[in-house]
Amino acid sequence: MTDLTPMRIGADLVTTDDVSVVKSPYDGHEVGRVPVGTEAHIDAAVAAAVARRDGEPLPAWRRAEVLDRAAVRLGERAEEFARRVAGESAKPIRTARVEVARAVDTFRFSAAVARTLTGETIPMDASSAGAHKLGLVLRVPVGVVGAISPFNFPVNLVAHKIGPAIAAGCPVVLKPASATPLSALALAQMLVDDCGLPDGWLNVVTCSGATANRLVEHPDVAMVTFTGSPAVGWGIRQRVPHKRVSLELGNNAPVIVEPSADWEAAADKIAVAGTSFAGQSCISVQRVYVHRSIAEGFLARLGEAFSKLVVGDPYDDATDVSALIDRGETDRVKSWIDEAAHAGARVLVGGTVGDDGVLRPTVLADVEPDMEVCRTEVFGPLVGVQAYDDVADALRLANDTRYGLQAGIFTADLDTALLAARTLDFGGVTVNEVPTWRADQMPYGGVRDSGNTREGPAYAAREMTEERLVVLHSPSLP
Repeated sequence: MTDLTPMRIGADLVTTDDVSVVKSPYDGHEVGRVPVGTEAHIDAAVAAAVARRDGEPLPAWRRAEVLDRAAVRLGERAEEFARRVAGESAKPIRTARVEVARAVDTFRFSAAVARTLTGETIPMDASSAGAHKLGLVLRVPVGVVGAISPFNFPVNLVAHKIGPAIAAGCPVVLKPASATPLSALALAQMLVDDCGLPDGWLNVVTCSGATANRLVEHPDVAMVTFTGSPAVGWGIRQRVPHKRVSLELGNNAPVIVEPSADWEAAADKIAVAGTSFAGQSCISVQRVYVHRSIAEGFLARLGEAFSKLVVGDPYDDATDVSALIDRGETDRVKSWIDEAAHAGARVLVGGTVGDDGVLRPTVLADVEPDMEVCRTEVFGPLVGVQAYDDVADALRLANDTRYGLQAGIFTADLDTALLAARTLDFGGVTVNEVPTWRADQMPYGGVRDSGNTREGPAYAAREMTEERLVVLHSPSLP
């Protein structure tokens, strides 16, 4: 039996008699235990955050200092955190190490934001009414932030919520994913015990999604930041229309491969981008549109790359793909593959579940837009390939979705690249790179069902502040 990791509420480390066991999605072994929080725990956490909101402000230089220390300390403990991620999520250890390295960057960029977040001046004397007045716009913290993070990046996507909030001066109540709470609790412990973040600035409550409704609707929570499914995210937005709600949601990322591109290199990149962490990323490549003149060679290269992927234990350095987050998800993705095959798609590689319960990385050829594997986010190690004759058709097919996070195109033609940048209706467009690519300082977010905001510390921190106009009158001003 593993030790119980307590929740952090204000200065208190809180346990409960009701306990949730965290198990490895790969082989089911117990990796940790956490308390099952209640609405009363959420109320206590919000009260601790409100006390910080209303207490002595934490100046920007101290917030930056805490975040700088977090970057250094997380870098020093990178292997420990990577192994924790691999254990609770079945993310292959090499991929988990990349996630932790990115989280180091996220804290480092957040520290820079704490030092540089500024308002602006308004030229009041530009009108006669503004004579003898100076206008300033200050950026002030929005208040207590309720943060709900997903299972798939249990370190870096937590960092993308708490880093900008600390930078902006907002106390946080965090509800981590029920499947992967251990990384968030460890980050909170590190920030408070190792980095000097005062108690109450970061509170972590491990509870069910239903219980987290109390966090969303709590009258003292000014802003909710949520990463997860569109249905849940937009449901939150509808329930609290008077609050600021930041949503990062799903996608079914398309990529177009033109005959002018280095399509062999594109196939190799897509093999990784469609299967990293078993495809459980909202920008995992899912829909591939390849020009008919190169389709046969491209499919052969892609199938070969998929066949070489190593499936197995997430702790093994050789592993490329391991288990989905739970067996229900495995069964769902397998059923979608079977449905597509029954409707005429060809299973080139994979499509089966091994004796270890892991779904094999899958390539489907000749998919159609109305198949579930095309129209809905799969969140599994699967790419579907469809041939096209004209780039205008490929752009139309890529845009034929309710999602809009990121899309990509591989081409050597500048005009085609610029056409794609103008035409693809997504929050981000990559050229000669898979849409799965992300740098943590860039503005990252989508349109339509994919969300309503932009992440990246500089952008998220601005969402977590209000603009306050200050007007000063002085006869000495013009």
